[in-house]
Amino acid sequence: MTNMIFEKDLAAKKIHVVREFNAPVEKVWRAWTEPALLEKWWGPKPWVAKTKSMDFTVGGAWLYAMEGPEGQKHWSYVKFTTIEKESKFATDAMFSDEEGNTLPGAPVSHWDNKFMAEGNKTKVVIDLSFDNDADIKMLVEMGFEGGFTIGLNQLEELLAIEQA
Repeated sequence: MTNMIFEKDLAAKKIHVVREFNAPVEKVWRAWTEPALLEKWWGPKPWVAKTKSMDFTVGGAWLYAMEGPEGQKHWSYVKFTTIEKESKFATDAMFSDEEGNTLPGAPVSHWDNKFMAEGNKTKVVIDLSFDNDADIKMLVEMGFEGGFTIGLNQLEELLAIEQA
């Protein structure tokens, strides 16, 4: 497995993740920004992401549901705040209803995703920040580290298939 760093700083309300993928930055970028590819790795199996809408532009949003094996649906709304093609994008992510309305009391996270080419590999640096202690604690308690790690492992598998 590729090296991964996952650091939580609850006092600073930050999570820092670094993951290297054995694929060029163009392919890794597409896997993070195109719904058909995102759905293949985002979220830990047996859960799958199902996109309702995606507008990958500044001010646009990705509205999707995490669907469980017994038909459960948990909706999320991700607003794109910054985009620099194949370099970085930033988002505000929140749990929502199926129309994209934020659920009261649910955690909101701010994501800063950077993509760096290193030869034929890509390093992805993900920095999450939170507005308050309750939001980061809730996300951690929900199992974010384990779930996100599984998702990134699934991305690595997807990229290996795409390379073949």
